[in-house]
This record gives sequence, structure tokens and C-alpha cells, in this order.
Amino acid sequence: MKLFAWIVPGLALSAMLALDLAGTDVATLRAPQGSVTYTDRNGGILGTVLGAGSSHVARVPLSDVSPVFLQAIIAAEDARFWRHGAVDVAALVRAARDFAIFGEARSGGSTIEMQLARLLDPTPSTVAGKLVQIAQAERIAMVSSKPAILQAYVDRVPMGGNVYGVEAAARTYFGEPAADLDLAQAALLAAIPNDPAQLAPGDDWAALRSRQHFILKRMAALGAITSNAAGLAYAESLQVRRHESGIAGAPHALFFLSRSPERSGGRVRTTIDASLQRFVQAQTQDVVGALQSYHVTDGAALVVDNHTGDVLAYVGSPDYFSAGLLGSNDGVQALRQPGSSLKPFTYELALERGTIESTTILSDTPSAYALPGGRLYQPVDYSRRFSGAVRLRYALANSLNAPAVQVLSALGVGSLLERLRSLGFAHLDRPASYYGLGLTLGSGEVSLWELVGAYATLARGGDFVPLTLVSGDGSALARPIGDRADWQLVTDMLADSHARAKSFGLGSVLQMPFPAAVKTGTSSDFRDTWTVGFTRDYTVGAWVGNFDGSPMRGVSGVTGAGPLWNRIMLHLYERKDDPAPFPAPRGFVRTTICATTGRAPPPRQRCPGIVQEWVLARDLAAVKRPDAPPGLHIISPRDGDVFVRNAAIGGLAAAEQQLALRAVDEVGPVRWSVDGAALALDASGNAFWPLRLGTWQIRATDGRQNATVTIRVVPPPQRSHPGFTRKGE
Repeated sequence: MKLFAWIVPGLALSAMLALDLAGTDVATLRAPQGSVTYTDRNGGILGTVLGAGSSHVARVPLSDVSPVFLQAIIAAEDARFWRHGAVDVAALVRAARDFAIFGEARSGGSTIEMQLARLLDPTPSTVAGKLVQIAQAERIAMVSSKPAILQAYVDRVPMGGNVYGVEAAARTYFGEPAADLDLAQAALLAAIPNDPAQLAPGDDWAALRSRQHFILKRMAALGAITSNAAGLAYAESLQVRRHESGIAGAPHALFFLSRSPERSGGRVRTTIDASLQRFVQAQTQDVVGALQSYHVTDGAALVVDNHTGDVLAYVGSPDYFSAGLLGSNDGVQALRQPGSSLKPFTYELALERGTIESTTILSDTPSAYALPGGRLYQPVDYSRRFSGAVRLRYALANSLNAPAVQVLSALGVGSLLERLRSLGFAHLDRPASYYGLGLTLGSGEVSLWELVGAYATLARGGDFVPLTLVSGDGSALARPIGDRADWQLVTDMLADSHARAKSFGLGSVLQMPFPAAVKTGTSSDFRDTWTVGFTRDYTVGAWVGNFDGSPMRGVSGVTGAGPLWNRIMLHLYERKDDPAPFPAPRGFVRTTICATTGRAPPPRQRCPGIVQEWVLARDLAAVKRPDAPPGLHIISPRDGDVFVRNAAIGGLAAAEQQLALRAVDEVGPVRWSVDGAALALDASGNAFWPLRLGTWQIRATDGRQNATVTIRVVPPPQRSHPGFTRKGE
């Protein structure tokens, strides 16, 4: 009976406390912070990501909550909600009476206002705590409307575990919005707040169903529904998902988006295509699984719509939920060495600056470049073989290292670095001296996101559009970069399956049955493999490697990431017409040239190979001049080159350090001399000169013409240099 003794004076005291304080208008409260529900581009649910404090909260307007849930929660928690103030005195007295008679509360005495007050400012379960709660409820009722109170309550009511609010509960347990709840679902969810710890789905199903049955009968007793409707709802079979299954697709993309400070709650429509996402996820798992014997554990893929910049599929690992395999690591955003995948941007910028032309003949020969600290940089391919004089198209399509470094040396590392940053490679933030000439071969670290964005720019002819994951965010105007004709020329080279046949063969996974341009990349020690390519519609990027940085066993870009890229690209056109051909390079015309000279084949001399190439219309006359004398050109070394003679390099003594001499000639074999001393040719007709300190004049002759270059060989300086080792090594 002691409980009765404090009810009346307690209510009076609480009312006095409330009058001394300002009212609390719950309509002005900040929306619950926490979870964001993400959908795919068509509105299908991808999942809900918890926010600060790991609270799974989602706010929706009261009009977007099923009316039957509002009826059910009021019947369950506060049947007289619309008729009383902050406190339902009759209910409170009844609860106290039951406690006095039975030793426990047989009915609830707390109103929705009181429960909301406790949710906003928890108080202890004591008499004093109850009085404070009543005072806070009075403050709410003083200035808040009933709909606003109900809105604030259904947004915050505990629904089991870290799930709060009807919207979060509906999506977590049923995978649908609160607006679509039927009577059976609504009554089941309305049952949970009575004891969230015990009644959350999956813990005590019998108790939850019993509470659901009680609510349905109470709704019928209150006249909200008929008894027949209550019976049918209770008989309905409900498929309730486990609480842990809140992420249905694209987890890496959702968690990447959730880090944005603008995503503080609610519902976000992404650009993801759920069907394509599932396909790419499955193929990533399959390709990585097939490479397990080569010590491959991880992979990632990104698919972009070139027309809008929308990301259609985002797979960060084979299985996000595989903790043992570091599945939560995001391979789309991770920084890795890109190998040769940056070469197209080197060649495009060199074409734009006039450092090279479409008909330029490059030297794929052993070359050494002096570095500070007395080191030599000698680019080689994995095959450790050289092709000699090669066309620009051949060098790029076959991903030859020595020509790419030759081009970058003439272009300047700083120029390329500036261009790459303009293309979105924000993580290449060190000075040019840090990367050196190895930049074009992947000495920096980039993400798959950045790489695909840059290739999508290449696909658009140099129009840069930021990638976006949120529908409606991709409204930025395209920013033109470089010269469209040069981008188109590079695209034509990357789409030339015959040009890359030497390294990749015909009919490889890089060859599509429709026009597609593609480039691979493999980082040092086979730690990362990349394949990035595009049609006019889509850009697809794939990475295969190991998150722990361990090397794979001989897996390259074409054998690692290549199959994944191939499967995705083919799938994109399974149910649509083939993409349109790439446009011809603007301002270029196609003509016949000699593969070793870059000029029209001489009328009376033999040309080792006649090929077709795009030539600027303004240069066509010079290329095709029939009366032009045959040329003799030294392509390695170049005039003015400086070489460092180290004490030892790569296990070779200084005396064994040799420079390969290369020239192109339309007439016949070439003889060499250095400062007048003739050099002998090896069995293959090649000339090599042992490095000696000093300044030297190298001369080539074919009996009719002469060509000379002057080089210097210097001793190594004594300063150290970071070189081209990977980060952390």
C-alpha cells in the first residue's frame, strides 16, 4: 500500500518541477543519428549501416509508417494515448494496485510520453527516478503535439539489440520499409518494446508470438480491427530475418559511403545495379578461388557507366564477412602499386606535348639511367628480352618497359605526375623525385577507384567526370583534359589485338568479340595484378592479389585480373547490342608505313614490315614523300645521354657494364665505332660497348650515311637515394 502513498503527492511534485522548467518540443529534436539504409539504383534494399554508437536507427515521417503498426503500438503500450496528458493517472493507479495485490505489475503504468522521456534522458528504476521521468514527460506534453510525440517515439523505441525505431526494425527483420508492414508484421514488431532483450526475433520465438497474439486480441477489443482479422494475422506465416543479416549486397560500397559526414541517417539511393553487383561478386569469388594454388587470396572489381560516372558494381573482396581472409579490407580503395597500367597516360601526354608522334620509333634495348646517389635504373620486362627498334603502337600494346621509360625521360616525371593528379590520382602526393622514372611502371601507389576513374576519362576522350556512388550526385560537368585526338589515338592502340599479339597472343582473355580497349599491369614480385579496360559504354577494372602484400606465384595481369575483367565485360553485353566502334582519332588519317622507320616504305629498298598507322593529316605529306632519302638513325643511346659507371651493378663488375647500341636503317647493316675505334658485332649483328669514364662520340655507318651521338660516362656520386623499393621495404 506504500505505493499509493506516493502517487498523488508524487504527481503533484512532478508537475511543479515541470512548471519550473521550459517545455520540450519533440518536433524540434535532432533526428536520431545512426543508421543509413541504402538501396540500389532501382530501389531494392542493399542494407543498413549502423552509425555512431552502433545504433541501428532510421527516421521516417509518421505518414510513412503503416497505420496498423501505429494502432498496434498504441494498443500494446498506451491504449489511452490520444485521451490523456503526460501521465495516465488511472493506469498508474491500476499498476500500483496490481503491484500491491499481486507483488508485480499486471499492466503498464507508463505512457508513451513517459517512455519517450526515458529514451531521451534515461533515469534509474526507482521512485525518485520515476518522478523525474514524470516531470520530463510533463515538459514534453506542455509544448508537443500528440503526433509529434508519437513520431519521436516510433523513431526511437528499442526493437532488440542495437535496433531502434520501427523503420530500422522493419528493414532489419522483414527487409521492407515500415510503410509496407501488414497487420501480422506490425503486431509482431509492436510486441518487441515490452521486453526488447527477450523478445527480439530469434531469441524466444514462443514468447514473441505470445505477445503478438496478446496485441492482436487487444486491438480487436479496442475496436481497431475485427476478431477475424486478428485470427488471420496470427495464423500468417512470417519470414523473419536474423538481426545480423542487415547487409544484403555491396557491403564495401555501403561502408565506404557511410564514412561520408553527410550520411547521418535516413535512406540513400545508390548507383549500384544489384543484379550486376551479385554477378561481379560471384565472379570475383570464382576467379580468386581458381587461383588459390598460385597463392592468391584476394580480388576486387569496379564497373562504371562512362556516360554518367555512375558506379554500377563495387566489389572490394571475395567475401566481406570472411574475417580470416581479411575480407573487410576494401580492394577498391586500397593503395597498391599499379604496374604498367599508367603507361597509356604517359604516352598520351607525350603525344600531346610533341615529345613523340604516332610514327615514332622507340628503342626497346638495355638502357641505364643515372640516379642521385650513384645508382643506375635499368628498366626490363619480366621476359628479360628486348625487341630493338619498335613502333609506338607496338611498345604500348605489348607493355614494353624500356620504351615507356625512354618516353618519360624525355617528357619529365614532374609533367606526368601533374597530369596523373589532374586525372584523380590523389594519393600520388609525393614529389616527382620520390617516384622517379619508375612512375610510369608503377613506383607509386594508387587505388582501383582512381585507376578506373582515369580510364573512364580515357574512354570519354579526355573528359573527366568524378565517379559517384549516389544517385543524383553525378551532375558535375565534364572537365576536358588534354587533347581529344591523342586520347583517341591511345584508345585505338589499346584496342588493337594484333598489336599486342607478341606479348599476349591472339584470342587471349583481353580480346572481346566487340570493340574494347584494355591494359594490364603487374607490380614488382607479382604482388598485384590489374586489368582495366573499356568500351564506349562501360569501364571495368579488376585487381587480383593478396591484402597482406605477399607475392603470388607467377601470376600476371593477364592471368590474374584478366579472367575477371573478361567475364564482367562479356556479361555487360549479354542482353544488349554490341557497343559502337571507337571513333577514329580526330585529325588523323590512316596510311602505310615501314615498321622499323615510321615512314612510307622506300620504293626500291626492302622493308622488314609494312603496317597501317594513324598519321596527323598535316604530317602525311612528309611521311609519304617518295623522294625522301633513306634514313640512318641512332635510337640508343641518344645524343647527350649521361651514364653512371658504378663499381658493380646486378652482380656485374664495372668492367662488364656494357651499353647496347641500336640504330634503324633502310639500306643495310650498320657498323659502329667509338671515338674512331671500331666495335665488333656479335653473332646476331648487335654491338655492345663497355662503359668507360669520359666523353665519347659514337658513330654508325651503313657505307652511304653516317650518324653520330655524344654521351658522357661519369663516376657515381656519394649521396644516397631512396630508390624504387616498395613502401615498407
